[in-house]
Amino acid sequence: MAPNDSAQATDEARDPGAGRRKAARYLVPVGVAGVAAATIGLVPALAAAGDPSLPKISAQQLIEKMAASDTQQLSGTMKITTDLGLPGLGSLGSFAPKGGGSDKSASPDAKLTELASGTHTLRIAADGPDRQKVSILEDAAEYSLIHDGNDVWAYDSGSNQVFHSQKSAAGAAGEHGKKAPDAGVPTTPKALADQFLKNVDPTTAVSVDGTAQVAGRDAYQLLIKPKQSGSTIGSVRIAVDAKTGVPLKFTLSPSAGGKAVVDAGFTKVDFSKPSADTFRFSPPKGAKVTEDDGKQKQTYKPEQGLPGGLGNLGDAKNTKVIGKGWTAIAELDTGGKGMPKADNGEGGGDAQKFLDSLGDKVSGKFGTGTVFKTRLVNALITDNGKVYVGAVTKDALIGAANSAK
Repeated sequence: MAPNDSAQATDEARDPGAGRRKAARYLVPVGVAGVAAATIGLVPALAAAGDPSLPKISAQQLIEKMAASDTQQLSGTMKITTDLGLPGLGSLGSFAPKGGGSDKSASPDAKLTELASGTHTLRIAADGPDRQKVSILEDAAEYSLIHDGNDVWAYDSGSNQVFHSQKSAAGAAGEHGKKAPDAGVPTTPKALADQFLKNVDPTTAVSVDGTAQVAGRDAYQLLIKPKQSGSTIGSVRIAVDAKTGVPLKFTLSPSAGGKAVVDAGFTKVDFSKPSADTFRFSPPKGAKVTEDDGKQKQTYKPEQGLPGGLGNLGDAKNTKVIGKGWTAIAELDTGGKGMPKADNGEGGGDAQKFLDSLGDKVSGKFGTGTVFKTRLVNALITDNGKVYVGAVTKDALIGAANSAK
């Protein structure tokens, strides 16, 4: 059907209300953290029967529908495809290295870096805020994260290794007002949508852009676009289930065109209560079990990788933010250290050529430096030790460096 006549000014959608704040983060298991969490995408299977005919709805009404959604039970299948324009990162996430491996080899933060590139299949289940399961399905193995009450298990069937951690009931609820460890990690369409919607400001245009079918369900499409030029993000499209208000698909398209950088959605989804057996886990016979010693800390902030979230980098030492909204750029001072140099020993010349080939040499009023690019986030490292990073174009980085005091 034709797009709904419902383009809204951003300030109308600036505060979706308390409903979204009370929505449970039931789809994200405790301990799911790491850079991959902010960048993974899920590619849904779309019905070929054409777009459904649904009653018209405004962008504000659709955001309110998402905020008011209290769905806490579902199961389904997803496909993960991420294209940042980087080589495969599977080796960085390997949890069974040669030579015996690490005693924390099944820990989620190690495994999930593999989701930062390539295509993967996930199976998920959720039953309220205390029970969730996410399984990464591979050709000959399966990696599962299971949250059941105070227990969190991670199991790799390929290496037969288990990682286990526990938390108190107080900790599960957010002791002393702190968020539970699972809060805010964007690993589903809903969590990704929440991250972008909370940063909606006057630099953003929000509208309803037609309808679609995702995993066999009718959905409205919420379109979010930057008003500013210079962002690497062209648009964010969220398919919202017409009945439940649950985001079924999240697509982040680059301003330069081409296929999506992030595409998040369901291939199958069922909103009935999953079986209790789904969340029960006991280590298989012979499995190596690693108990969490409590010393690991989650230092990664997923919002740092998103527009508007760059302001959170202002807490770091020698860091400030230039601009705002979709074109915000973080400026960091490394203390005069520019690009790393290769050793001058045997093969040093070739190593230096390799380092130089990773980026584009640039110059301006700031001096000289190197720009490192992905399809989403770019960084300029100047030869005098300044770093400029953001979801912006190379020209925007050079402009920020030229204007910096």
